[in-house]
Amino acid sequence: MEAHKVYGMSAITAVTSQNTLGVDGVQVMSPDFVSKQIEAVISDLGVDVIKTGMLATQEIVSCVAAQIKKHGVEKTVVDPVMIATSGSSLLDEKAHSAYIRELLPLAYVLTPNVPEAIQLVAAAEGKQREEIEANTLDDMRNLARRLHKLGPKNVLVKGGHLPFTKDCQPASSEEEKEIVVDVLFDGEQFYEVETPYSFSKNTHGTGCSLASAIASNLALSHPVPDAVRHAVYYVEGSINHSYPELGQGHGPLNHAFNTQRVPFVKGRFLYWLLEHPRVKGVWREYTHHEFVEQLGKGTLPIECFKYYLQQDYLYLVQFARANALAAYKATNMPDITASAEIILHIAKEMELHISYCAEFGLSRDDLENGKESMQTLAYSRYILDIGTSQSWLALQVALAACLHGYHHIAARLHASPSTVRGSANPYWKWIENYVAEDYVQAVERGRELLERHVWAEGTTGIEGLVEIFGRATELEAGFWGMGLAGPPGWKSGEEEKQLEN
Repeated sequence: MEAHKVYGMSAITAVTSQNTLGVDGVQVMSPDFVSKQIEAVISDLGVDVIKTGMLATQEIVSCVAAQIKKHGVEKTVVDPVMIATSGSSLLDEKAHSAYIRELLPLAYVLTPNVPEAIQLVAAAEGKQREEIEANTLDDMRNLARRLHKLGPKNVLVKGGHLPFTKDCQPASSEEEKEIVVDVLFDGEQFYEVETPYSFSKNTHGTGCSLASAIASNLALSHPVPDAVRHAVYYVEGSINHSYPELGQGHGPLNHAFNTQRVPFVKGRFLYWLLEHPRVKGVWREYTHHEFVEQLGKGTLPIECFKYYLQQDYLYLVQFARANALAAYKATNMPDITASAEIILHIAKEMELHISYCAEFGLSRDDLENGKESMQTLAYSRYILDIGTSQSWLALQVALAACLHGYHHIAARLHASPSTVRGSANPYWKWIENYVAEDYVQAVERGRELLERHVWAEGTTGIEGLVEIFGRATELEAGFWGMGLAGPPGWKSGEEEKQLEN
């Protein structure tokens, strides 16, 4: 919780004697003393979110449920701790019915792993565990649906016990274990978070850590899907950066990994960046701009689009120069080659651009002899200024808003059922261009390049990089605004009618 910048308080329900090999003793607190602890904390400090863990007995389950009701806590993350990572039982079987009857209806988020989900469903439906199927992703979704009927507002079925191949088929061997999928269901919609399967033995307390991270994110006012996704990635990092060779069994996680090096999981800088408070709002403004929405609907005035195309061509010239500058500033051949490949892609894109513009009556001369708008000047020269005055990495971050934003926008429009498609939309070809395989490959190369270097850089200058990306994103949004306004002196039909009136 400290890693999430929230303050955690505890009420001890049971003390265990355990190590990485397993649990060999449990001392359960009395229900009265558990209630006394909860009262002491809430009456003084208050609470935003409660997370339950090992409750051990029916009496403690009932007492915790009563306290949640008494204090009107709206957000409770219920981690149904039944079986330890080592396989030890941590919940009296008599407590199962109390869990289902008293605690699950109070859960804001329920977080069972697959064995726990099976156990709860079997107990609720009066079935044997063997009767509950849990082999596929659809089975996990079905478990989430059945658990949701028991009262929780949201159910997260964790997939660590059911690894899949890359195409989400059940893994039949160690070699086939490639991904883990966690399934969240809110009663209407499924959200799925996919992460690489980890072969690390340091998984002691992963369920507790995940539930605590979800609770922390909820306390920070994140929506449930975001709270879950952030938490999953946090636990992924805690496992990947755990300390090796601690204990003979399942070793502990490194909960402080994101305070020791960088505040994100290796390989997820872009994800962290887009969720950063400096970036999140402006990124949405950029990727959901009215110009973009009208592209999807096919309603953008043609004159606006033609002006955008002309300015985009002029911008691409400067974008290519910036990547050439990146090649110059690079210190090794792989990075020089990566920049060169991006420049070649830009050159190809510009030729396609010229062909595409011809469909709208714009010649090569029209494009090359156009006058740069103030927005084009501001954005392109900002990037070049970053490239000349700051580091190679800073330049890559400045370039990233354009490279990744266009794919993000096009992918969203391409997938949206409200987007007008084919010949009915004069801009459909533009959308298809930025989800095409060659552009996707360029985006992936850019992402890999950025992720590798940011990680090597460490914490030095991270907030400066955030500011650069945020500023570039604002300038991207301004570029859309320029396109939406149309060429200087141009008035839409509606505006002309208003002027006449």
